[in-house]
Amino acid sequence: MSASDLLAGKTHAVFDAYGTLFDVHSAVHRHAGALGPRAENLSELWRAKQLEYSWIHGLMERYVGFWDLTERALDFALARHPEIDRASREKLLDAYRDLDAYADVPGVLDRLRERHVKTVLFSNGNAAMLERAVASAGLGTRLDAVLSVESVQTFKTAPAAYRMVLDRLRIDRSGVLFFSSNRWDIAGATAFGFDAVWVNRKGQPDEYPDQPPRAVVKGLDAVI
Repeated sequence: MSASDLLAGKTHAVFDAYGTLFDVHSAVHRHAGALGPRAENLSELWRAKQLEYSWIHGLMERYVGFWDLTERALDFALARHPEIDRASREKLLDAYRDLDAYADVPGVLDRLRERHVKTVLFSNGNAAMLERAVASAGLGTRLDAVLSVESVQTFKTAPAAYRMVLDRLRIDRSGVLFFSSNRWDIAGATAFGFDAVWVNRKGQPDEYPDQPPRAVVKGLDAVI
């Protein structure tokens, strides 16, 4: 499917942040030499627990800020890997505040805006996290809006999270093209009624065939 087909009638391109615009594993990668051979395992567990905690708190309707969950997830991952020095905790958290953006992100955002499509970041991250991440990655002038679920005190994939996008931007579902590298997020967005593009950077198998994306791409630069 061509970029023109995907963008036809769309006024807003809405992007998930963590894993889609920002490389969530770049924090550990920066310190991999000091962390040792289990660094990649630590990073995978950190991410898995961060997401698990958001889903569980969402289901319990007991909202906790995403940064707090990120800290708790790292503590768990370090506890599971006692061979890694806990003194690395603060360095890893600092690195997570300033994650690397994927190489294709700036150009894609620029090209969308050249086509008069507004660019929006929409994330489980709380507002302070997102503000710093956007600034450190140099994306501030490339985004028309930055939206956090913090304002509705829940997490994706709750319908209330996706509905917030429409309420804040004052648009209809039909005007949104949604992008995420997280298949669960694509399922949630599709169930809500967004046209969704799965940015399957790692070639993962499909987990939610009952909620298919409109398109699957290997990177954002395949879209525009």
